[in-house]
Amino acid sequence: MSTRRVVITGIGLVTALGEGVTATWDAIVDGRSGVAPLRSYDTAPLRTRIGAEIPDFDAARYMKARTIRMSTRGDQFGIAAAALALGDAGLDTDALGMRAGLYLGGNKDVCDLDPLIAGIVGIRNVDSASSIRLIGELAPSMIPPLIYVEGLQSAACFHISLMFGIRGPNAYYAGAADAGAMAIGRAMRAIRRGEADLAVAGGCDDATTWWAMSKMDGLGLLTRRNELGERACRPFDRDHDGAVLGEGGVVLVLEEREHALARGARCYAEITGVGSGNDSVRAPGCAADGRGLVRAIAQARTDAAALRDIDAVRGPFDRVLAHGSGTPSGDLSEMRALRTALGVEAEKLAVTSCKPQVGHLVGAAGAMNVAAAALSLYSGVVPSTLNHSTAAPGCDLDVVAGSARETPAGRALALARGVEGQAVAVGLAAAS
Repeated sequence: MSTRRVVITGIGLVTALGEGVTATWDAIVDGRSGVAPLRSYDTAPLRTRIGAEIPDFDAARYMKARTIRMSTRGDQFGIAAAALALGDAGLDTDALGMRAGLYLGGNKDVCDLDPLIAGIVGIRNVDSASSIRLIGELAPSMIPPLIYVEGLQSAACFHISLMFGIRGPNAYYAGAADAGAMAIGRAMRAIRRGEADLAVAGGCDDATTWWAMSKMDGLGLLTRRNELGERACRPFDRDHDGAVLGEGGVVLVLEEREHALARGARCYAEITGVGSGNDSVRAPGCAADGRGLVRAIAQARTDAAALRDIDAVRGPFDRVLAHGSGTPSGDLSEMRALRTALGVEAEKLAVTSCKPQVGHLVGAAGAMNVAAAALSLYSGVVPSTLNHSTAAPGCDLDVVAGSARETPAGRALALARGVEGQAVAVGLAAAS
C-alpha cells in the first residue's frame, strides 16, 4: 500500500476566456462566457454555429516556428498549456529528466486539412473524376512532407517532451472528455507507484474548427439554438437541448507531495483517487442510470483507500465539477449516477458545470473539470452554473446557480464522460 501522496502544483489554461490560471478562473467565478458565433470560417452549412473559440491565440508566444509548422492548432493549445503549467509551478524547465512523466489526452484524428483541400482540384481529370495516377504524380508537390508527423495523434507529447526534456513514463489517450481526465489519473498513479516524482498531464483539443464541428454537428449532441448565443448551453436546466463546443488546452503539473514541499511549491489540491467505467451503449449515448459513471465514482473511492490512514483524504465529497454538457439524457443520467454512487451524501453536494463558459473542450474537457475542482478547493469558491434557472425533471440535486458560492475547502469530485459511454471520476482533497 503506497504512502506517496500526489498534489497539483501547476495549472496551465488556454481557453476562450483567456490564457493562464487567473484569466480563465476569474472569468468563470465572475460568470462570464466565451461562447459566441463562430467566426473563423463559414458556418452556414452547420446546424450549430456557435462555440467557445479562441480568436487571438498566438502560438509564437510559446513555441518556435518549426514547432508551429509541425503541429496542429489543437497540439499548439496543449504545448502552450504545458508551458503555462510549468511556469505556474515554478519549475526549472530546461531538462526535467527521467523522473518526470507526460500524459496527454485528446480527440485529434487528422492533420491540418486546409493544405490538402486546396490541392484537391489538381487530382481531377478533364471529366472531373478523381485520378489515382494524378495523385501519384502530384503528391510530392501537393502534400507537405511532414504532414504525417503533424497528423500523429500524440504529436503534442513529442513537442512537449522535446521542449522540456521530459524523459520519464508517458502515454497518450484518445477520446473525448474521458481522455484528459484519464491522462491525469494515470499520471497520479505513476507518481504514487514511484515511477516518477512529477508529471505533466492534461488534454487539448481544437473542437471548434470546421473539421471537428462537421463531425459533431450531425450527432445530435449540440444545441441548435444559435440565436441564444452564450445562453444556449444550459446544464441540468429544463430548457437544455445540447452542448456547445469549445477549444483549448488544460495541463496540470502533478508532484509527489514531499518532493513539492521540499522545494516550497504551492499546492492547489491533492488528488486522492481515480476510477473509470463504461455504460456499454451504442454511440452516441449513455445509459439512463449512468452505470459507467457509478462504477467510476466507486473506483475513485477505492483508489483513495490506498491512503486510508491519512486523515486528509477522509470524509464525504462536498462539491462536484460535473460533466454537465447540457444534453437532456446526459444531464439526467449524471444526476442519477451521483445519487446511486453517493446515496444520501449526494443531497449535500454543490454541483456545477463550467461548459456554458468555456464550452465542451472534448479531449480537454475532463482535464478542465479537474483543474476547476482544484481551483475551487484552493479558493474556497464553487462557481455557478451559467444559464441554470429551473431544474429539469430528475435533475434535483443542489446545482449552484446565479452566482458563485463560498464553500470551505473540503473534497471535490471531477467527472468526465465520452460519447460512447466512457466515464472517469477523479477525487480531490484540499491540500494539507
